[in-house]
Formats: sequence, C-alpha cells, structure tokens
Amino acid sequence: MVLSPGNNKLKVFQLLFSDPGRSFYSSGEKLSGSVQLQAALPCRLAGLRVTAAGCARVDHRCGKNRKNRSQEVEYLKYEEDLRLEEQLSRDPEGFFLLQSDQTYSFQFGFELPAAGRLVSSYKGKFGHVRYYVRAVLDRPSQNALQCEKEFEVEEPLDVNRPDLLAPAAAANQKKVTCMFIPDGQVSISAQIDRKGFCQGEDICIHAKFENTCSRIVVPKAAIIAKHSYLADGRTKESRQKLSAVRGNHIISGMCDMWQGKTIRVPKLKPSLLGCDIIRVDYALMISLHIPGSERLAVELPLVIGTVPFSGVGSRTSSMSSTGESLSSWSSFPSAPPSYSNIHRDLRQPLLLDYDGAQDAEDEEDGLFMRAPQHYPPPPAYTEVDPDSVNPPQAVQVF
Repeated sequence: MVLSPGNNKLKVFQLLFSDPGRSFYSSGEKLSGSVQLQAALPCRLAGLRVTAAGCARVDHRCGKNRKNRSQEVEYLKYEEDLRLEEQLSRDPEGFFLLQSDQTYSFQFGFELPAAGRLVSSYKGKFGHVRYYVRAVLDRPSQNALQCEKEFEVEEPLDVNRPDLLAPAAAANQKKVTCMFIPDGQVSISAQIDRKGFCQGEDICIHAKFENTCSRIVVPKAAIIAKHSYLADGRTKESRQKLSAVRGNHIISGMCDMWQGKTIRVPKLKPSLLGCDIIRVDYALMISLHIPGSERLAVELPLVIGTVPFSGVGSRTSSMSSTGESLSSWSSFPSAPPSYSNIHRDLRQPLLLDYDGAQDAEDEEDGLFMRAPQHYPPPPAYTEVDPDSVNPPQAVQVF
C-alpha cells in the first residue's frame, strides 16, 4: 500500500514508564517502559529506537568581556532498536505498516550504571544535571519524529559514614575599631556534634560568644547553600541562605553560650559531591552582628544526605566531644569544703578597707559576718502517763 506523505499522521506517539508513580531512580536499578503508537490513517515506518542520556551542563558568562562559557560532562548513554516486526507487517519495499485506529505498544528497558558513575539530578542558576529517555520514529521520505520523557536520579548519601559522624568546630575573633580607635574585640567559638544531616533533623549548636567592645552585638546562625559551576577553567559561585535562628543581645563586657541551641534542616536537595563541573555544598554559618562594622562569622561544613542518622556508634563520641568543648569554655565550681576543716575563728571578712590592706591590724577595720552561736540540743523526748498520780518532774536543761 502506497500512502501519500500528507496522510502519514500519528494520533498517539508517547513514552510511558512502567512505574509512573516513582519519583526517582538510583544507580544499578532498571528503568523500563513502552512506546505507544496509534495512527489516524495507515502509514509506513522505517524504524523505532529508544535512547537514554544523562549529562551535566554548565553555561554562564564570566570575565570583563562577559564571554559565554559552557562545559558538558556525560554520565549516561544508551540506545536500543525496538523490534517492530513482532507486531507490524512489512510492505513490498520493506517498510513497516502501521494500521489506523489501533494502539501498538513496544517495550524497552535498560539498567542504570553502577554506583559511583552517576550523579544526582540537579537544576540551578548556571547549570543542570538532566536525565531523559527519547523515542525516535523514522519514517520514509520524511523527517523523524521524536518524543522524550525526563526522569530523576538520586544517588544515596549515607550520613552515618565515619567522616560525617565526626564533629566540626571553628573559632574566630575580631578587633573592633571606631574612627580608627580600638574599641575592644568580639570572638566566637562554635561546634556541632556531626557533619551529616537529613532534612527535618535538628542541628545542635554549642557556641560561646564574647563581647568586650562598647557595642551591643547579636549572635545568629544560618544554613547556607553554596553552588559552584565550573566551565573552561573558570568557577562561578552563588550562595543562598535557607533558614536562620538568632540569640539574645550581648551587651559590652558580657558573654553568652549556646548549649544545644537547635536549627532544623529544611526540605532541600542532598549535597551534590560527585559531579565534575557542578558542586552543591552546605554550611552552618554562626555570626555576630556588630552595629557599624562587618559581622564576625565562622562556617562549619554540613553534608545533607538521603539515609537518616541511625544514632548507633556515634552517641558516645558526640557526647564526649560536647563535654570537652563545654569544659574548655566554662569552669564549674569545685565541691564545697568539709565543715571539719573550717577554722575555729568563724569571723569571715565581707569587705576590707578600700586600699586592700591585708595586715592583721587593718583586718579589724573591715566588715565581718559573725557566725551564729551553737545552742545545746533540745531535751530528750519522753512520754508521760496522764493517769499517773505523781506529777512529772521538771527536767533541767544543761
């Protein structure tokens, strides 16, 4: 049957995945689906093939001349010719005949590369990591028709790795000036129990803030996302603040401590660490806002993963590291002395002379607290029978 090119119109040409409700795939898993065809009029086909591809691409302008820079890295490539002869007959010229008003379904399937060869899907301001399946329908004497469908890849990132269970700490200080005149300094010491977290978890912050300048400062903490794009040897970065908390004002000459202040990890994409040209890092920035001066800040690295914290094998190390940090920041009073060691002279000086004299003669001029007198214990308890003839005798107290 010879058909005119104008009549070769398809009614349905689409890609369907076997599991349409699935949100993402991971390395080593199988992706399968079908290509559905339905023609409004009988038509001829030369072939049908399915390709799958995945790549990271960066495209940005950089430098004074605003030259466009781009770079691309391939992570997935697959191609399969579908067997049309199993459902379609051929015409005398060897082309496949697609009958009208009948839906044809051609299956396909492939396995994603092994772990370590894929990176998670990503879409950012200056680049993306994109995966898709494309169906190409070849027709005699006509341009090929195409349809494609994207799918998400999410590589598992376990936050229970030993390197992510280790604590992170940082410290920084800054001298504050006013019109080039020294005005004291401010300092930050901060620590978190581990580096790896998942969305919805709380980050416990242990920090100490000191303020010896004349201004009132405010401590703050925020989760920061840092996006890096590499193209033609040039890197472009962007930063984004995701969530923040703040503490109490710290006046001059005072300090403040956070002992387990929390900030919750919001819903966000996991860290992107394995891509050659795109990287997404997270950090916990702890800062002091100083009026009239640049803020003082420290950053602690964070890794946002997909496998939640199990709490096994790291609780002891986290608690010990927290205890060490707190003991280094504050000194707790020792146990009170035994009363048996107190001197017989119970007069304790409250205030000495203004000149700080420590001699025995001057010590009498100070203000003293007189210890209370010791009274004898009460008489022993005795019971008296009310029916007794003899009245009770008085008990002499010594």
